[in-house]
Amino acid sequence: MSFKKETPLANAAFWAARRGNLALLRLLLNSGRVDVDCRDSCGTSLLMVASYAGHIDCVRELVLQGADINLQRESGTTALFFAAQQGHNDVVRFLFGFGASTEFRTKDGGTALLAASQYGHRQVVDTLLKHGANVHDQLYDGTAPLWIASQMGHSEVVRVMLLRGADRDATRDDGTTALLKAANKGYHAVIEELLKFSPTLGILKNGTSALHAAVLSGNVKTVALLLEAGADPALRNKANQLPAELTKNERILSLLRGKGGHRKSYLSCICD
Repeated sequence: MSFKKETPLANAAFWAARRGNLALLRLLLNSGRVDVDCRDSCGTSLLMVASYAGHIDCVRELVLQGADINLQRESGTTALFFAAQQGHNDVVRFLFGFGASTEFRTKDGGTALLAASQYGHRQVVDTLLKHGANVHDQLYDGTAPLWIASQMGHSEVVRVMLLRGADRDATRDDGTTALLKAANKGYHAVIEELLKFSPTLGILKNGTSALHAAVLSGNVKTVALLLEAGADPALRNKANQLPAELTKNERILSLLRGKGGHRKSYLSCICD
């Protein structure tokens, strides 16, 4: 965040909001010489700064003195977005009490829900959804909250999203799904949550599958989880490659070639 200011008094007010110095902030606002909605050169307001830092007392003071809760920065972000991004659930709940909206988007389509999901703030995600945030929000490249939470390994957020009706197979513009990203990263807890909702295990729009991604990542347990869920080791990707042709890992090859026994025992076969 930028903290360039136009006047010394505004500069002091922004410093107070950032540091949580309520006494100084109140003194400056009450002087009548600092507008409660003054902004820096990037459109950042005092309320945005206090919300980003999580200083609930300063947030309350600014709101009670008339700060516009839904002002947008040049990037499109609001005080709610910053509070959600940083995981300040008390600030998020307070802002909702005074009319904060979940509808505002950043220039790339980002919302408070997407920000909270990216950083794994489950409590904030719960609060946002209870106050009308859309579980199907997407960045303009198709990235949904479930997708980004899966990519980052936030299994608790993934669970919340799925229970609130998130599309388990929603694809980003590049054709990837939440399961493929989790498989690529080896996030077992995320994969287990997704598999409870029977996501697509076949070839995706981008010409590959979660199993191919797991094999490429070299994670034996990820491969075992997908095979146990019913992923087909005989699927060929857009390059006509079988999953087994993408690795030299003997343990993975053993699983893919069925040397570990019946499908239900894949996971037990990887135990040392």
